Amino acid sequence: MIFWLVVPGRDSFVSSASPSYKGHRYPVEVIAHAVWLYFRFPLSFREVEELMLRRGVIVSYETIRRWSAKFGQAYADGLRRRRPRPGDKWHLDEVFVKINGEQKYLWRAVDQDGNVLDILLQSRRDKAAAGRFFRRLMKKTRTVPRVVVTDKLRSYGAAHREVMPSVEHRSHKGLNNRAENSHQPTRQRERAMRGFRSVGGAQRFLSAFSGISPHFRPHRHLMTASDHRAEMTVRFAIWDQITQAAGRPTTA
Repeated sequence: MIFWLVVPGRDSFVSSASPSYKGHRYPVEVIAHAVWLYFRFPLSFREVEELMLRRGVIVSYETIRRWSAKFGQAYADGLRRRRPRPGDKWHLDEVFVKINGEQKYLWRAVDQDGNVLDILLQSRRDKAAAGRFFRRLMKKTRTVPRVVVTDKLRSYGAAHREVMPSVEHRSHKGLNNRAENSHQPTRQRERAMRGFRSVGGAQRFLSAFSGISPHFRPHRHLMTASDHRAEMTVRFAIWDQITQAAGRPTTA
């Protein structure tokens, strides 16, 4: 059986730019692995608890929930800082999500390589909402795109003319498959979680999820098996670096 040896009180090295694990009695690699399981796969906290138990780690689902809330966004931000500069062609799309029975809109932007630039939950999909998302994107990426591709929602055109009039805007349903396809993992998680309970909770989860999950989803269909394994090895190494989970599982 393979498991992690859990040593309460172990101190792990954490750089000033890394999340602080001070006060946590579990090793960094245990915390990082639990958070990885939750954000990478459509699992509940109780299911992650069971998988950790199989590894010989006794930890409650409530603790896993707290770890995910505390470290999920920090890990996502660390992964985003490692990514190349965003492409200059942005694809935007919005889909509705039900939160406590109320319809909200999830706005998403990806670049031409499929990298998620940002997501934002809003109550409307009017000009003001589109403009808010445009401004948020430029502030977060610190850049202005060359081209923006959207569907035919009129709000995009109105906000584009006001916020970024010098940027080329292509409005066509068939051109925006990249952004639409990017919603699929979110839909899968939404079903597994049986919906979201609050706007704030959904925004926090999806913000971390959109930073972590794509990191472990390279374009598998474009790779050979050996290339995929090599790519995943690199991505796991990056994950270990940003989480400071440099230790390896112990075999018993």
